[in-house]
Amino acid sequence: MAVCARLCGVGPSRGCRRRQQRRGPAETAAADSEPDTDPEEERIEAGAAAVAGAPGGRGAGPQPPPRCSLLELPPELLVEIFASLPGTDLPSLARVCTKFRRILHTDTIWRRRCREVLHRYRHILGLWQPDIGPYGGLLNVVVDGLFIIGWMYLPPHDPHVDDPMRFKPLFRVHLMERKSATVECMYGHRGPHNGHIQIVKKDEFSTKCNQTDHHRMSGGRQEEFRTWLREEWGRTLEDIFHEHMQELILMKFIYTSQYDNCLTYRRIYLPPSHPDDLIRPGLFKGTYGSHGLEIVMLSFHGKRARGTKITGDPNIPAGQQTVEIDLRHRIQLPDVESLRNFSELSRLVLDVRERLRQEQQQESGLEDGGAGGRQSPREPQQGPAQPGAELPAEKVGEAGGAEAAGAQPGQGQPFVLPVGVSSRNEDYPRTCRMCFYGTGLIAGHGFTSPERTPGVFILFDEDRFGFIWLELKSFSLYSRVQATFRNAEAPSPQAFEEMLKNIQSLTS
Repeated sequence: MAVCARLCGVGPSRGCRRRQQRRGPAETAAADSEPDTDPEEERIEAGAAAVAGAPGGRGAGPQPPPRCSLLELPPELLVEIFASLPGTDLPSLARVCTKFRRILHTDTIWRRRCREVLHRYRHILGLWQPDIGPYGGLLNVVVDGLFIIGWMYLPPHDPHVDDPMRFKPLFRVHLMERKSATVECMYGHRGPHNGHIQIVKKDEFSTKCNQTDHHRMSGGRQEEFRTWLREEWGRTLEDIFHEHMQELILMKFIYTSQYDNCLTYRRIYLPPSHPDDLIRPGLFKGTYGSHGLEIVMLSFHGKRARGTKITGDPNIPAGQQTVEIDLRHRIQLPDVESLRNFSELSRLVLDVRERLRQEQQQESGLEDGGAGGRQSPREPQQGPAQPGAELPAEKVGEAGGAEAAGAQPGQGQPFVLPVGVSSRNEDYPRTCRMCFYGTGLIAGHGFTSPERTPGVFILFDEDRFGFIWLELKSFSLYSRVQATFRNAEAPSPQAFEEMLKNIQSLTS
């Protein structure tokens, strides 16, 4: 109700709860000691009562029929009357008398007022992914006082995955009275300017800037490019002159052209959580070689976990499933000295892949053969966790890497990257809880020749995990996004699954 009061301009009034909450102890005590009515209020009430109930007057002629005062109307009717008035009139009305002030605190009035003020823009509240070529993005649209603001969230500068997210406003809607509002574009360095929002359908909307000259800098394109490098990458032009310059120029061109024209957003949801999940699902920041840091959504689907790219790059675009973890196939890492040998890790992973291939062939044969028709695949035998051994999904969270490696419970298993495996971040954890077989998606520039290759998923703790890309001999470190996103929960598990299919189909 306090937010609604701010939206409707009632915040400064004497009866506003938001103002009462901001009072100090002395102010609160003084306010509480004030009488509920003042002389002017008593005069109004007395006059109203006299008009409504006086049977006669000073004149000798016939008296007019008694008139009904607003004060005598039932509270339910007064609620309906007050709810239809402009919000700017409500503060004055609250000062008329105690009864009016009490009625104006009715939640029914504020719910209706909120619906009027938010108008059709209430549909854009939530979490969104902008359609910016292969790069995607993360936008959270929230109500903030008299504004609806669209905040674009950006990962930290490479390779600091544990740093907090960066964010900046892209647009805002200034809420007005009588279902009206003004839209302002916030992109660029020259302040708010005229913009437009079109709601395409329930889960899709678009924005357009009407004054793109506000996006330009006085120093021209070169100054814009240098500023963009500092803000988006935290590096200067000279630092990265020899490192993917063509890609950066293309990225900047796509960003600028999109913000100068119409930009479309599609709704996304945070993944639902289940009691038997390995860790809490959510958004993570991850290193992707020279592409910098990207945002990945980790979600759990029975005996598998998936990492879906919310932001992408020219090789693997946003929306694609970058990693998939098979939670049935736990990998027991060797001791640290043996782990330094990349060939030893490669042998363990390829053994699991071969075992999976054989199981798939076996299951396929059982389904196709037999006089009795289709048969159920053979259930895997359970036993101690061995390289490639299956682990029931319900037991995944109970057994840690420390127990599998013979270490004391709670200590974790020592971990080190094998020699020859490249990593953007050398400050990775040196202990892990458990490891699983997984596959990672790789492709050429422009998402050409995509294929899934084997790798290792390493769970470090509740907020960090890693993935070793065997074919690329590369390591990606992921850290949980700690920001709180509003209006981002999926209405149902089915809605979340449908959302994943939709964002992946856009780039397939």
